[in-house]
Amino acid sequence: MNNKLQNKMIEDMQLCDYSDRTQKSYSRAVRQLSNFWHVPAEEIAEQQVREYFLYCKNDQGWSASTMRIAYSGIKFFYTHTLPMDWETLRLLKIKRLTTPPTVLSINEVRLILGAARTPQARAFLATVYSCGLRLQEALNLTVHDICKERMTLHVRQGKGGKDRYIPLPKSTYNLLVEYWKTHRNKALLFPALGRDGKKGRTATTPMARSSVQQMMRRILKELPKIKKHATLHTLRHSYATHLIEAGVNLRIVQQYLGHSSLETTMIYLHVTDMGNSDAAARINRLMGGLDDA
Repeated sequence: MNNKLQNKMIEDMQLCDYSDRTQKSYSRAVRQLSNFWHVPAEEIAEQQVREYFLYCKNDQGWSASTMRIAYSGIKFFYTHTLPMDWETLRLLKIKRLTTPPTVLSINEVRLILGAARTPQARAFLATVYSCGLRLQEALNLTVHDICKERMTLHVRQGKGGKDRYIPLPKSTYNLLVEYWKTHRNKALLFPALGRDGKKGRTATTPMARSSVQQMMRRILKELPKIKKHATLHTLRHSYATHLIEAGVNLRIVQQYLGHSSLETTMIYLHVTDMGNSDAAARINRLMGGLDDA
């Protein structure tokens, strides 16, 4: 698409309060469509959009999540930026898969934290797990987000632009204080340290996403006992599951995770047997003695 339309699409997404990641994903989806046909997006016809989606689905075998991103980005462009009254955009439906997430046991989480080689890695991974944070939420944390009096963590501009407060465990607070002493940045909790590891004090940007993801992959490679396909986001899934298993109310877990819908939080009920075991015990107590009647 030409620069004018590209800028308009970005402005449209900003007005919708979409995150930077969403803006990049949607822009990439339109660019991929344009590259596929070798013509600007403004010259593409509805039939070409239809054939592109069929090609991605049937020939390329794209997953539902990849298809959803492509569809959402292209639909946004041809609905808001360059409005087109196309039946194809109304016709296409992509099922949202609700497969249970991978969850680590508490012992597995402890193994991962124990394998963290640096204070930075240990503090970051412990914060992500013990506060149930998304990757970018953790990277964006500042020293001002910690309330020592209430022992809470203020998550600003989470998914959907929402703020929330999360209990900050004392052990995590202690790790953060000790790690902060190694860089003493006036704003960022996890500043980019630079190649020499000495730029933390003056850094104005947080650690790179790729560096953190690589850190997690390296640790998992060193722990052959953990057979699960885990990522950094798995720590967040584990946090939610462990809270539910500890008896924390589902509504409270929803609040801590920053979920808009309780239905999203309920997926963690599928990966724990606690509720089933408790229900079975209660039923046995309730129905006890029936065989004596």
